[in-house]
Amino acid sequence: MELKIKLLKWSAGLPVAMLEEKTAAKMGLHPKDMISIKTLTRRPKEVSAVIDVIKDLVNRDEVAVSSELKKTLGLRIGEKVEVNMMTPPESMDFIKKKMDNKVLSRKEIETIIHDVVNNSLSDSEIALFISSIDKCGMNMKETIFLIKAIQKTGYQMSFRNKFVVDKHSIGGIPGNRTTPIVVSICAAAGLIFPKSSSRAITSAAGTADVIETIARVDYEVSELKKIVRKVGACMIWGGSIGFVPADSKIIQIEKSLNIDPPSQLIASIMSKKLAAGSKYILIDIPYGKNAKVNKKEALNLKRKFEYLGKYFKRKLKCVLTDGNQPIGNGVGPALELIDVIKILNPKEQGPQDLEKKSLLLSGEILEMTGKAKKGKGFELAKQILYSGKALKKFEEIIKAQDGSLKKLDKKSFTHDILAKKSGKISAIDNKGINSLARAAGCPLDKFSGVYLYVHLKDKIKKGQKLLTIHAESRARIKTAVKYYKMAKPITIK
Repeated sequence: MELKIKLLKWSAGLPVAMLEEKTAAKMGLHPKDMISIKTLTRRPKEVSAVIDVIKDLVNRDEVAVSSELKKTLGLRIGEKVEVNMMTPPESMDFIKKKMDNKVLSRKEIETIIHDVVNNSLSDSEIALFISSIDKCGMNMKETIFLIKAIQKTGYQMSFRNKFVVDKHSIGGIPGNRTTPIVVSICAAAGLIFPKSSSRAITSAAGTADVIETIARVDYEVSELKKIVRKVGACMIWGGSIGFVPADSKIIQIEKSLNIDPPSQLIASIMSKKLAAGSKYILIDIPYGKNAKVNKKEALNLKRKFEYLGKYFKRKLKCVLTDGNQPIGNGVGPALELIDVIKILNPKEQGPQDLEKKSLLLSGEILEMTGKAKKGKGFELAKQILYSGKALKKFEEIIKAQDGSLKKLDKKSFTHDILAKKSGKISAIDNKGINSLARAAGCPLDKFSGVYLYVHLKDKIKKGQKLLTIHAESRARIKTAVKYYKMAKPITIK
């Protein structure tokens, strides 16, 4: 059916359209059904959308579209488009096949990812795909097909400089904000570091959430390239530049499911690194009782990543690190950033565990690229950090991204959690601390989170501060305190 476009100042976060109820009835459509909208131009564009059915606001010969649809199709008011009911996509058959623990072909995986990007699959259908990967896993061939399919959906970057580097952590560890420190040290050493990060999936904050506290992170590719040419590095949100839109959409669903399947984790990381044009890649794999993976799983991930590095002709190294407890003190965007700045500033004292790990990772990259001799990377990284060069580079990057350290100056509501008995810290539940920070408002409320005063094996006395909850409202403080009492993420013996 041909309908006229009606534009509303309305953003739904995904492609959504509105139809008048009699028009919808005539087409046999119900709310939340899927439709296709196709432009009637010489080179037609087509995209899928979820529909809503309303009585007023839209005439019978109109279709109202969200800002996401307007941008994707380049629509104008009154423009005629072809609107049709969507038939169930073929990719659903392939998702059901994976749910039955069967191996998918390259074409089947490409079809699923194409339908993810084209909005032909609903959120619940994408959730089925993610759940099937989580339950049944993927072999190496399937993982390679998934990496290539995700990579193909977006923009590919390239830099002439041969020393284009990247690092990534598989995540899950509260406060593990090494990236801003590593980027600053390596860029100060003359390496090109176009760092694109995802937002938090299961943790309290991702690098993009942290940097967004004081700077802009949503850039188009042309803007990003200017920043990298100017200061040698960037720290931006990968979802804004169209690198791998399929990955961004899958991550959104993973957040709601609170799962991060290993095959999808690998495909997500590798597709982004390849799309960014990275030639040297360092992967941080924290492992332990409270981490995403145990040592056996970490070694398996390491083997897979290093195989893929060779397959895609990249110099890739994995570092297995201690993931038994949070790193640093701050957990949450602003609180983690405060830790980072304290470490970067030679005149201040930041958390020693976070500093040491950042120097270790930086040193590995400096050695991989030949900037430091084997075994000398840590010392060179330390020299750059303590000289103040890394802080200067960090400030250059933030300024280039329209940011300012002054934006950190904001008050929040706080509540201290005190030890009920004397003893020794025997366990800190990473998931529990992440969930506590999220209960306080992370990652959307930038000044919310948890500030830790203790680490494993610390001796404490009754009444001593264990942590402080930060939130942007009293209601959030109340919710977080209630969660702490229920979950008890810190154990004293």
